[in-house]
Amino acid sequence: MAYRWIRPLFFALDAERAHHLSIALLRMMPTRPALQSDPMLTQTVAGIAFPNPVGLAAGYDKEGLVAHKMHGLGFGFAELGTLTPLPQPGNPLPRLFRLEADRAVINRMGFNNGGLAAAAERIAKRRRNGGGVIGINIGANKDAADRIADYATGIACMAPLADYLTVNISSPNTPGLRALQDRAALDQLLGAVMAARGADRTPIFLKVAPDLEPADVEDIAAACLHHRIDALIVSNTTISRPPLRSAHAGETGGLSGAPLHDLSLERLRDFRRLLGARLPLIGVGGISSAEQAYARIRAGASLIQLYSALVYEGPYLAKRINAGLKALLQRDGLRTIGQAVGIDA
Repeated sequence: MAYRWIRPLFFALDAERAHHLSIALLRMMPTRPALQSDPMLTQTVAGIAFPNPVGLAAGYDKEGLVAHKMHGLGFGFAELGTLTPLPQPGNPLPRLFRLEADRAVINRMGFNNGGLAAAAERIAKRRRNGGGVIGINIGANKDAADRIADYATGIACMAPLADYLTVNISSPNTPGLRALQDRAALDQLLGAVMAARGADRTPIFLKVAPDLEPADVEDIAAACLHHRIDALIVSNTTISRPPLRSAHAGETGGLSGAPLHDLSLERLRDFRRLLGARLPLIGVGGISSAEQAYARIRAGASLIQLYSALVYEGPYLAKRINAGLKALLQRDGLRTIGQAVGIDA
């Protein structure tokens, strides 16, 4: 209710300024004690105990400024980044657009961040005070001569600081990045990053695009199993354009929010059909309610992530989804969220 009154103030600003304002407000918020696990909602994925299955997707906290505070909003985990080895400004402004009539967002940020070194120092300080389950999303610099080496560098640097690491090869806003989803390149990449994590054995997740052909899905699934990736995140933003009503519908970049829902759910089902229960899946894209989160879990996701929906539903959406998930489990006579994973697959 409170966000309904505050939202017009945010929407009076351009989208990126509103984003920075929300980060500033969260930085002022006290860090709350670690979130208590709920026996109905706790999930263990890649050896990590998640207190609930609702996470913050990468892209919101690019620099690791507030990820450690997200459990105070009800999130079971938070993924920060994307981080690249060297600082880079990203793409020219404007590069973030609300599509209010479509409950969507288009971004072409371009991995804007301050680089690994600055982030590592900051994250190390935050992690000494707890902060719940934290994932770190790793990318490559736009002008890197060897992008695979960039990923290996990021993994090696951040492995001691993260509960899990995400290899992000699915952003549409770095030219040529999605080519790393091709089988030969993916084999080379995954071999390098699995070796780079070293003795820490930090779990490695892979994040893929929704814009995949059936052969791509098969190749990615096979590569993940071959290299023993710990989980697969399905999916990033889409470059496709379903019918949209908003003024910014023609902007280039990755589309997220409500219009992505059906496509990302379809890709999740594709991977579940190929992989079964052999590899944990994390569902992302267009989720804004407990019913949608539950459908993604029943389709095969062990965890789900949110980002764009927060723009329209407010900061406590995770708490509402978790409460709704419990009610749905009770309705269906299930004792734990794990019993629902893949039940419709």
